[in-house]
Amino acid sequence: MNPTPAPPTPGRTPPSRRSVLGGAALAALALTATAPPATATAAPDASGKSRTRKPDWPTEYALPDGWLPEGIAIGGRPYAYQGSRAHGGIYRTDLRTGEGTVLYPGGTGQVAVGLKLDHDGLLYVAGSTGVARVIDSRTGALVTTHELSPAAGHFINDVTLLGDHAWFTDSRAAVLYAVPRGRTGGAIRALPLTGDWIKLPDVNNANGVVGTPDGRGLIVVKSTPGELYNVDPTTGHATRITLVGAADVVNGDGLYRIGRTLYVVQNRLDLISVWSLDRTATTATLTRTITDPRFDVPTTAARYKNRLYLVNARFTSPQLPQTTFTAVAVPV
Repeated sequence: MNPTPAPPTPGRTPPSRRSVLGGAALAALALTATAPPATATAAPDASGKSRTRKPDWPTEYALPDGWLPEGIAIGGRPYAYQGSRAHGGIYRTDLRTGEGTVLYPGGTGQVAVGLKLDHDGLLYVAGSTGVARVIDSRTGALVTTHELSPAAGHFINDVTLLGDHAWFTDSRAAVLYAVPRGRTGGAIRALPLTGDWIKLPDVNNANGVVGTPDGRGLIVVKSTPGELYNVDPTTGHATRITLVGAADVVNGDGLYRIGRTLYVVQNRLDLISVWSLDRTATTATLTRTITDPRFDVPTTAARYKNRLYLVNARFTSPQLPQTTFTAVAVPV
């Protein structure tokens, strides 16, 4: 998330990460954003009599002003969880109505970027500045904080769940972190990336991460220069995935996979590229791209039924307490 930008579009000067995080204090953490209520309509049935039809779920909804969203997670129930770069808070939205509330208020110095929701209700949060947090999605209680890297210069960016661990990427180091799933925690494993992986200086490297279709590996996107890798979670050996149909996935941010179909959110390009993976997940073929006029630097995606929901991070807009933010849904 928030990868090193491609050459900026004229008239759209991206803010620095320091200005994004430092100048985005939120005055009121407990703001509640609501979407306009959907209206039920009357439609005739087979006999010609009118009947009430349930309103459609919204395909766009508001987040609190100044929220600075970047990550989104959805589980088996129709609720989306969106993190804040301003203060690390978590906002929960009812996808049926678009209405939401602050679940976890965050705190000074906290950041929430990538998110994943486990089947037991635990929400794993990439905390940017060397930490990961686990939050109870039902109560909003902070379960634990994991210190992944105490040294400065690390950017814990995204997370996925594979096997018994939550796997976190670090955009500033050639390493993944494996955190035991559950409330009791355990020893954290740092997995150095080797093989084809070459860390580039002064840019965001590893970003989004998902499991491979066979459940044995991890797919990691390197935002700059826009590459996909298949990583062995036992050895850290990274094999660059051959791309067919496009040269790169530059500005690749969040990843989402359905079977062998991989969705890559390319944030500053305002698009999702859709790839078909081969059996070994070492070749990806571009099948289509998804664009939408409502996209405004989307960063990550989560799925509920036949929709992908994305948050608009708006990196090219002022990151201020009064800046408005939305999430949008597109069909899959």
